[in-house]
Amino acid sequence: MKLAIVIIVGVVLLAAALAVWAYNFLVRLRQNVHEAWSAIDTELQRRHDLVPALVETVKGYAAHEKQTLEAVIAARNAAAADHGPVASQAQHQGELVEALRRLLAIVEAYPDLKASSRFLDLQKQLVETEDRLSKARRFYNANVRELNTATQSFPLSLLAGWFRFEPQPYFEVEETARRAPAVKMA
Repeated sequence: MKLAIVIIVGVVLLAAALAVWAYNFLVRLRQNVHEAWSAIDTELQRRHDLVPALVETVKGYAAHEKQTLEAVIAARNAAAADHGPVASQAQHQGELVEALRRLLAIVEAYPDLKASSRFLDLQKQLVETEDRLSKARRFYNANVRELNTATQSFPLSLLAGWFRFEPQPYFEVEETARRAPAVKMA
């Protein structure tokens, strides 16, 4: 009888220790996802800060392109204001990238603008931001993949449901935003 109680207590303690380990493991994965999203958020903010300066620079050279300039600002404002789910933010970011792509296409018609050191500096910063954003998106998606795999793999899936760990969405861009903007330096 005493041996049976010791075995039962041992099994219960082992199960409790595994549950604590699993919970802490899932918390670490969830925190990695939050940290990775923070990196994306930082780069998105940098992009949002660059867009008005870029538009103002182009506005001085291409005043009659008002509709395109307004579309870029509207897309920027929508993207900057969206703090909702990842899918919603991805959609707004895709619209902003598409508006920027149209803006950069307009630049081709203005040789003086293409040669402007202010414009070239802003263009360089935008390209660097897009590169960092791409890296941050890959880092975020890798962390989401790790969390989602853990929460959907047996036996962690049992505990993940019990501890209310939900799979997280990937940060995916719209199909039109997958093409890199055509950027030609003067």
